[in-house]
Order: sequence, then C-alpha cells, then structure tokens
Amino acid sequence: MRTLRAVAAGLAALIAVGLAGCGGDSTGNDTGDKAGTVTGPITVFAAASLTESFTTIGKRFEAAHPGTTVTFNFAGSSALATQINEGAPADVFAAASPKNLAVVVDAGNSEGRPATFVRNQLVIAVAKGNPKGVAGLADLTKPDLKAALCAEAVPCGAAAKAAIEAAGVRVTPVTLEQDVKAALSKVKLGEVDAALVYRTDAKAAAADVDAVEFPESAKAINDYPIVALKNAKNGAGAQAFVAYVLSADATKVLTGAGFQAP
Repeated sequence: MRTLRAVAAGLAALIAVGLAGCGGDSTGNDTGDKAGTVTGPITVFAAASLTESFTTIGKRFEAAHPGTTVTFNFAGSSALATQINEGAPADVFAAASPKNLAVVVDAGNSEGRPATFVRNQLVIAVAKGNPKGVAGLADLTKPDLKAALCAEAVPCGAAAKAAIEAAGVRVTPVTLEQDVKAALSKVKLGEVDAALVYRTDAKAAAADVDAVEFPESAKAINDYPIVALKNAKNGAGAQAFVAYVLSADATKVLTGAGFQAP
C-alpha cells in the first residue's frame, strides 16, 4: 500500500508540475510585460502634437524592454482614426481628443478602455520677436494679418473654433491645415503671420517662433486618450506601451514638453 501511495503521489506531483508549466506559458503570453516577455515590433498611431514627446518615450520604452522596436505614425487624429478603421496595421492609438478616439472605439476596434494621459492648450504662434505685435485673438482679425488654423475635423481645429467663439471674434484664415505641425510650419516658413497651435508645439519650435498666450485657450483644453487596439499584431507589446505612457517616467517627459497632467 505504501508503494502504491508513493507512486500515486509521484504521479500527482508530475501532473502538477506539468500543469504549472503550461499555466506559466499562458500567463507569459497574456501578461507579456509582467512575465518579461514583451518583444518584437510595436506600431503606434499618435497625434502629430505628440511627435517629440513620443519619440523620446519610444526610445525609453525600448531601453526598458530589450527586443522591442517602436514605430510611430504621426498625423492628424481624424486621419489616423480613419486609417485604423480601414484596417491599417497598428497596435496602439493615442489621439489629441476623445472625439477622434471614440471613432475607433465605436467601430469596435479598441481593446480595453481608453485612458486620458495628458491635456494640451492652445497658444498663438508668431514669428520670433512678434513683428506684428499680436497680443490676442482679436489681432487675428486684422485685414493685414495672415493666419493659419487647423481644419475643424482635427483636434487643434476644433479647439481653435471653441476658443475663437469664446472670444467672440471672427477669424478668416488664409489656410486650413490637416494637423498642428502643418499649421506651425506656415509660421516657421513665413507664409503666415500667426497660427493657433498647441503650447507644446510652440515650445518645441521655440528657436523659430514665439508663443502668445491668450485667456480663451482655457475654454478649449484638449484631453489626450490612449488605447490598445483590438487587431494589434503585438497585443502584449501594445498593453505594455500603454502602461508605460501612463507611468510616472513618461508623464515626466510629457509635462516637461508643456503638456498638462490630466
């Protein structure tokens, strides 16, 4: 009897070890980062205004997770949402407004709940030295001043519309751009005298432009949400990148660039 019991006990132990091994593999695949198995390419679609900050965050993420490679697609949030819903390969989406990210969520293409990670506010970008003497939104209505705005479909354009309406003025732009970087470039190239852009973009281009703060920008603060995507080719990597963006380390990078904590 003692022999049979010993054999039975041995078999039970072997089965337990085998099951534990299988469970370990499953946990590693599901949690990725917790098991130290995050690796491979990760594709992140992100709002153009995140270019500088996310480039830095991507490098830090790769350093923290050897074997990963983060590739970014920076553009206007509305264009990115359309690309994702049309099947463009992406693992993570970080938008400059909840409205644009909701387009992806409502189409059933997100995985998990979106999380707001920063906020951003508008300024008026002008040439160095502010040669036109722009002091507020009312100055953008002057007939001899050329202004650029983002198109209303993109977050910086929607924010600009809200701020202008709050100021009770009428601004007629000479151009409508598809993302904030394009609007800013018009000022840098001297093609316009002023543009409504995010504070973070003006700060990143401080060598070329000055930023004019205006009170109505407080009426048009944009929340930036991020979410992993349902059809991500690297699901574990997507979840790990989202978690990193929400971490204290990434928040420090973002606030250092001029973003506001949510």
